[in-house]
Amino acid sequence: MKKIIFLLFTFYALNIFSQKDTDVLVTINDEKVSVEDFKRIYERNLDAIDNDESKDIEKNLNLFINFKLKVKQAYELKLDTLNSYLNEIETYRKQLIAPYIQDENQLNSLVKEAYDRTKTEIRASHILVKLPRNYKPKDTLLPFSKIMEARQRVLSGESFKQVAKELSEDPSAIRNGGDLGYFSAFNMLFDFEDVAYKTSLGDVSQIFKTRYGYHILQKTGSRTSKGERQVAHILISDTTSNGKKIIDEVYAKLNNGIPFKELALKYSNDSRTKKKGGVLPKFGANKMVKPIEEASFSLVSTDEFSKPFKTKFGWHIVKLIKKYPILPFKELEKDILKKVKNSGRVKLSNNSILKRLKKEYSIHINETVKGSLRKNNFSDSLQSPLITINQKNITKGDFVTYRLKRKQIPFNTLLNNFVNEEILRYFKENLVNTNKEYSYTLAEYQDGLLLFELMQQKIWNISSDTIALNKYFYSRKNLYKTNDIENIKGKVMNDFQTSLDQEWIQLLRSKSKIKINKKVLKKLINYYRKES
Repeated sequence: MKKIIFLLFTFYALNIFSQKDTDVLVTINDEKVSVEDFKRIYERNLDAIDNDESKDIEKNLNLFINFKLKVKQAYELKLDTLNSYLNEIETYRKQLIAPYIQDENQLNSLVKEAYDRTKTEIRASHILVKLPRNYKPKDTLLPFSKIMEARQRVLSGESFKQVAKELSEDPSAIRNGGDLGYFSAFNMLFDFEDVAYKTSLGDVSQIFKTRYGYHILQKTGSRTSKGERQVAHILISDTTSNGKKIIDEVYAKLNNGIPFKELALKYSNDSRTKKKGGVLPKFGANKMVKPIEEASFSLVSTDEFSKPFKTKFGWHIVKLIKKYPILPFKELEKDILKKVKNSGRVKLSNNSILKRLKKEYSIHINETVKGSLRKNNFSDSLQSPLITINQKNITKGDFVTYRLKRKQIPFNTLLNNFVNEEILRYFKENLVNTNKEYSYTLAEYQDGLLLFELMQQKIWNISSDTIALNKYFYSRKNLYKTNDIENIKGKVMNDFQTSLDQEWIQLLRSKSKIKINKKVLKKLINYYRKES
């Protein structure tokens, strides 16, 4: 309901960028509304209007005036200071700004790259050397030396698997020699995925860093993606010879034509799936226990089942239910875009925007203040400007506050991050002054949310009150031709809301000075008649 009302009333929001050289169509108290202001809103919604009556200029102008009077009252009542409003508008603001801080061309390129990667699965082994928590620059020397040693040993001819077992700090390396199996886009951290895809088959990568520490990897395989599979399984959790005997009996029954679903219900020890015939959620590469994955992807035909095999959980048989191949780009584009925006990839898009802003803005760093911060010298004022972006000063104190929770980050890196964040902050704060479309949309959200809150107080809460609704009904009972309100409660409530709204508008108009420029209005009406 809230969303519907919000969309209805944002139709009448005011264009806050009035053209000074356009004629004034209407003056509401001291606020002048130009022809261009009204035309922008009116024309934007013409396609959604399906009858001539609703397209009537004078009718739409009156609705627009009513809207402006209501919003004006919302501001007078200081509804824009409510925490609920402030929190909600901040959420909308972040959503509206998001597309402006991402390079669209870069974003489209990242989406296409991610899709192309989903079509190819690669296999890699890695060696990890962790960095200590809250590390300082001096703490990186030993880890970096260790990962360099690992890379040099592999390049000198030693087995990657053996070096991984000896030096890797990934706990699984002892068991798998660093082998990660096959994976595709979005299965790994983006920094890791990116290096893996860009490394040639058989090669060892350069040293690279993720949030876990330093890595090297060796690309060991590449294959066309098999998509996803959905299978059913029967699990016998007894790993002894007795369990093997039971799974062999089940396998024999399957070969004799007894339905898989029936046997899963009778024999499977997987309580989560046995009542569903053993059906598992669909999965892709590297998303399932390796023996189950290998058995599932080896099945060719629907309803084909595997021979018994063993995992650490027990004995299994799997049956293929359905294959899910990689869909065409157009069908996956929206889903991949969402994943890109929620992954490390989006940083590349943000970096592209930052690069552009650094060229557009006048940015100055005060080297004297920077030097005192590096030496932790606080003899000068915390109000001393550290960074100037166009005409805005960011002070030494701002950086000190920023640094408090980030003491483990090296100074140069921290200052660079701070400058980048302040550039983006400046861009966001000034977007309302530099981008008309953003300003229009934000104003509509603001006015729409305020009007919703006011409608709640003036209309909906009152019409939902049983005593008030019954009073309205009984005062007009002869019009409804029934004594039972329950049979027509929806209609009565709608009529009551309309009545309340009309009384409210009448009161607002009686307290306001509204002047419509008849000459300008006539020209506007004639203009649309010619257009139609």
